[in-house]
Amino acid sequence: MKVIFLDNDGVICLATNWGTRFRKQKKVYTKENPRPLSEEIPVELRFDNFDKKAISVLNRILEETGAEIVVSSDWKRHANLEELGLYYESQGIIKKPIAVTPNLRDFDSDTAAMFSWKGWLERIRCLEIQEWLKRNPNVTHWVAVDDLNMSNEYLQPGLDNFVLTPKSAEGIKQSGIEEKILKFLK
Repeated sequence: MKVIFLDNDGVICLATNWGTRFRKQKKVYTKENPRPLSEEIPVELRFDNFDKKAISVLNRILEETGAEIVVSSDWKRHANLEELGLYYESQGIIKKPIAVTPNLRDFDSDTAAMFSWKGWLERIRCLEIQEWLKRNPNVTHWVAVDDLNMSNEYLQPGLDNFVLTPKSAEGIKQSGIEEKILKFLK
């Protein structure tokens, strides 16, 4: 099985899209119809929109490689897998995610507490991806795509199969990113 560990913000939900969830919510929620608690907001209003060109790039990669999506984004804390799948589909992604990475606090609460205290989001996400891979030995090819740097050059130990999207307004559609992702999945 081939897998893309996919972050959303800065990868397919670009800086130019950040805040669109609030504009969508303003159209629905008023003084007469107040906004409910976060978990009660419909999924289509809970998240910012994905960038259409970034989705085109992702869809090309999925079609060319047959890879599956595993959500490594913090969005996994705000929706279940089914809701994420419906949202991905509504945004034009041709495949729903098959899984989300486990939360570090659920399999190593001591390390989670230490890294959360230090603000090491990269280290936490890296460990969550490594744990998912350990639990799924049938993966033959994989790549993690994120705007958090989890490369071996930045983080020791980091991820060998990693592609950084350093420009949050361009994400996965940045020049050369698609080719780097395909290299790991072929």
